[in-house]
Amino acid sequence: MSTLPTATREWLTGPGLTRLWSSVRKRLESNGVQATGSLRLTAMNLQERNDLSLLLGKPLTGAAVTVRLDMLDARLRASAAGLGLRQTLEEIGPPLANRRAARADETARREQVWSSLASSLDASPLVGQEWPQQWYDLVRRAGVPRGVTPEAAVWTLQQAVQILTTLLGPERGGARGRGELAAMATGSAHGLDDGTWLARLVQRGVALAHGTEFPDNAAGRRALWRLVSVTPDEVSSTVLTYGLRPEGESWRERALRERAEHHAELHVTPRDLHDLQLQLPAATLIHICENPRVVEAAADAACVQPLVCTSGSAATVVFTLLDTLAATGCRFAYHGDFDWPGIALANRVIRRYEAQPWRMSTADYEHLAARSQAEGTPQLALAGQPVSADWDPDLAPAMTALGVALHEEATLDLLVADLSRQT
Repeated sequence: MSTLPTATREWLTGPGLTRLWSSVRKRLESNGVQATGSLRLTAMNLQERNDLSLLLGKPLTGAAVTVRLDMLDARLRASAAGLGLRQTLEEIGPPLANRRAARADETARREQVWSSLASSLDASPLVGQEWPQQWYDLVRRAGVPRGVTPEAAVWTLQQAVQILTTLLGPERGGARGRGELAAMATGSAHGLDDGTWLARLVQRGVALAHGTEFPDNAAGRRALWRLVSVTPDEVSSTVLTYGLRPEGESWRERALRERAEHHAELHVTPRDLHDLQLQLPAATLIHICENPRVVEAAADAACVQPLVCTSGSAATVVFTLLDTLAATGCRFAYHGDFDWPGIALANRVIRRYEAQPWRMSTADYEHLAARSQAEGTPQLALAGQPVSADWDPDLAPAMTALGVALHEEATLDLLVADLSRQT
């Protein structure tokens, strides 16, 4: 319960002193909750002057006044309130926050993160190697990611030191899976998944220890793991293919040719790409599509042309396969959706492989739009920011003018007809 007399509380919380208490609260919270220093109130109205005159025990006639907090504290103690400045503020409002102490505590907690990391490194078998100090300096400069508490940061950094000791210490073990390594250190098989802070910490340590650049793509990160005999998951991501007929004679190449002969699609994993000899006949034309439905339709129609599907976003495994095929002299033709993400992806593929556009011209778009309208197909509105097509500067304006998005399903019959033709 409040220790202030009711009449005193009502007077202290009146509108004439509202600005004073607000200013005093901010000052105390910023200076360690000490009744020291002074503050200045300006543009005071008549009621504020009258109430502050009574509180300070002296007449105020101007529109501005400087209030010494030690004198205000003494006046309150000698008044009917009978409490000091801090106690009075907490009686008429919420408890004061000692922001200075909170800042000092936060600084100390952050410093504890780095002192703990330094101690972990000094106590580890990594001591004596050159790269750990570089790693420490790099990690400290980068700082703790937003939202990670100091306590969680200490724990994650200790896990990183433990993993780096396992991978780069004097008693490093043999090959192991990334999920196995993560489970050993964190209890979760996903603890070292791409994108986690722990994975980045470990990868930076490995890069420094091996004197290599930190990779900026998934393929580079997998290669970095292999430097320390860690096998990433290479079976969950796939690229959808159809009709690939490599010339090699191992069971892997024969399996691809057999599926092609039976007009069956195939999901190829990064693990497959390590062992496959993807040598196709010189200058083989590979068609590339965006949507799996095109592959399905090609298989149903027993098409004869080889096909690779990006499945919308073109994961790393897609580009790994296409890079491999490009290195053997294959040529490419690309078709995708007539929407802005589709045009952006088409630009990316066409630039990278000098692919020819496949039914992706302004005339193709306008023909499909007119055909779908004539057939009474519901129109899908074109949304998002326009993207200029590298291969046809008229395409984006035409799409903007019609405002219709057309996915590959709208041109499926034409694509299948192309894929059915013998070269």
